[in-house]
Amino acid sequence: MKQYDFVLIGCGLFNSVLAERISQKLKKTVLIIEKRDHIGGNCYSDIDTSTGIEFHKYGTHIFHTSIKRVINYINKFAKFNSYRHQVLSNHQNKIYQMPFNLETINSFYKKNFSPDEAKKYMRGIVQKNKFQNPKNLEEKAINMVGKKLYEAFIKNYTFKQWGKNPVDLPSSIINRIPVRFSYNEDYFNNCEIQGIPIDGYKKLFENLLSSKRIKIILNTDYLKKKNKRYEPKYYTIYSGPLDKLYNYRYGRLDWRSLLFKKKILKKNDFQGTSVINFSDIEKKYTRIHEPKHLHPERKKVFHSNKTLIMYEFPTKDNDNPYYPINTIDNRRLHRKYKILADKQKNFLIGGRLADYAYYDMDMTISAALKLFDRISKKISRDL
Repeated sequence: MKQYDFVLIGCGLFNSVLAERISQKLKKTVLIIEKRDHIGGNCYSDIDTSTGIEFHKYGTHIFHTSIKRVINYINKFAKFNSYRHQVLSNHQNKIYQMPFNLETINSFYKKNFSPDEAKKYMRGIVQKNKFQNPKNLEEKAINMVGKKLYEAFIKNYTFKQWGKNPVDLPSSIINRIPVRFSYNEDYFNNCEIQGIPIDGYKKLFENLLSSKRIKIILNTDYLKKKNKRYEPKYYTIYSGPLDKLYNYRYGRLDWRSLLFKKKILKKNDFQGTSVINFSDIEKKYTRIHEPKHLHPERKKVFHSNKTLIMYEFPTKDNDNPYYPINTIDNRRLHRKYKILADKQKNFLIGGRLADYAYYDMDMTISAALKLFDRISKKISRDL
């Protein structure tokens, strides 16, 4: 077998960016080994043949960033549409705005507050059950929005999503949810770029990986075939779970996974938006996705009399990990595995799974570019 300069394990966003940079800037060859039958990792999109609707196979992914370097980089490979993400939440068969904003507060409490009135009212609500030093997700959430809003929209949704009581989860998980005292419904309000690649994520990855110096092997589990055949001239870069890499030597990291059930309906529009959350415990699913709303510019498909919906069910599946459960014990366990990885010669790790971190896409790209800087400097010194 031909020896490649770099061997990259996993063909998600992190390694795709690295492969593009290594092949184009360093003019080196790259072999990518991917367990799945497609490129793009969890960002992968495909076309449903019966409706013509492009859907995100692993849940809705909205690209958003204000990181200048990431903007300059990603614009070389994709143009983005004007989609703006709005999240809605279904509680007791009524739709509310998420993140929490003035409309949520007024609708839930049956009020007609101005921004200042809502701030004053919510300060009083929060004060009734406030925690001085919030130690977990539940306490942090109650400090943010009060007990009633927490119990309506966060408590049961969190339990379904993570499979754990919110008191057993770190407070940092709730940091992603803003609270606003205006009618602003734009979830990623402060981002310079927000949207979906006009040609879809699959095309974005095809553009990233178009170099003739990049070879991709799909349907191949590196961990089952690891041997001298895949030894590169420079580095192996691994983007999968570290506990699995070391055969669970110290124990298993906890992960949450997702299961999606697709349904095609003979109607133009099912729910009027791309994503609705379901916060009540009676519904086993956490979200319904309707992906045609991600591409309103595709007029023929958008106005057709068919739609595709996807029910999202969280599940525990350590063989198909999506989200790290960032408890203290899991972080300690991950550090032990990272020490093993750091000791391996010519071996680098990165990405959401290997770092056991909840990265947005822009953070993943930024991390890949930073690792490429390190690699480039090292190789330049050695030549």
